[in-house]
Amino acid sequence: MYLKQISLVNFKNYDEAELSFIDGANAFTGNNGAGKTNLLDAIHYLSLCKSYFNPIDSQQIKKDRDLFMLQGVFNKNDADELIACGVKKNQKKQFKRNKKEYQRLADHIGLFPLVMISPNDISLILEGSEERRKFMDTVISLIDSRYLDNLIVYNKSLLNRNALLKQIADSGRYDPTLLEIFDEQLISAGNKIFEARRAFMEDFTPVFNQHYQYLTEGAESVKLTYDSPLLSKDFASLLKENTEKDRVLQRTSQGIHRDDLLFHVHEEMPLKKFGSQGQQKSFLIALKLAMYSFIYQHKGFKPMLLLDDIFDKLDDLRINKLMKMVSQDNFGQLFITDTNRQRVKQVFENIKVELNLFEINDSAVQHEQK
Repeated sequence: MYLKQISLVNFKNYDEAELSFIDGANAFTGNNGAGKTNLLDAIHYLSLCKSYFNPIDSQQIKKDRDLFMLQGVFNKNDADELIACGVKKNQKKQFKRNKKEYQRLADHIGLFPLVMISPNDISLILEGSEERRKFMDTVISLIDSRYLDNLIVYNKSLLNRNALLKQIADSGRYDPTLLEIFDEQLISAGNKIFEARRAFMEDFTPVFNQHYQYLTEGAESVKLTYDSPLLSKDFASLLKENTEKDRVLQRTSQGIHRDDLLFHVHEEMPLKKFGSQGQQKSFLIALKLAMYSFIYQHKGFKPMLLLDDIFDKLDDLRINKLMKMVSQDNFGQLFITDTNRQRVKQVFENIKVELNLFEINDSAVQHEQK
């Protein structure tokens, strides 16, 4: 599976652009702010129905325009697939596959998977548990459509239960039967999500460890741990025990929406506090490469790999090891952004891999002819 071409209209800083790609390495070079990362985000949008950087669809529209359009041709199983997306201000976004509109965007997720590695990934370490749950949810959803459905049901049930708890506090009227109905909905979807996350982590952790050891040449030990309230007690008991607490707080205090991934270095030291910049970068890249390998193992084809401005963030050893790894047969189509055109060319010349190079200058795209 790979992306053959893409066209953009009024997307972020682009009026119009049309690019054709090879199924190997493709690179966008140019100064900061030229629009390199926006091209990666357009690819991400076509793949996952949303921006990697900003969840508000209307903010992807170029300033002073009313809509944006994206169109891409993917080659999958030797057949072309046309994916088109349109977003107009104050209207529902449209997604079409081979000119037929999706009734549910969830049906598109996982068909054309990709993995993005970006400086923004540091939020996985520095921000709260929501970012790390989102990481788990993204990976599992790409290989299991039922998981995404359960997640949608759970989040809706959680909103309903929290609204009821607030209504009880405001009115003083408590109907335990109605709360039990929301509890049952929450428990049913929550238990399925918990089991999926636990099974995922059992498979994912060894793959992560393998990538981290490769990148760092086994320099230090790290630990990735799944943490959930449901590991110690069943969901029904947790909700029952915390009913009074939830009524006071006016929200649901226990459940899989409190799950987390714990990152440790030197076995038990929190990565956020005790990890060096190099250790944190290696940890994040290993996480994303493990995500790539996991998707490949379960889907049976290679997702796309997008590397945003990572050469500036890594030392030469890690750059060389990473490039050697992603240029081998177990990786597929690659997209890279960098400010230094010569550096990118040199890296791929060193590893003897063909490179399809684009120079970006103020949202104007120039293809370097071979």
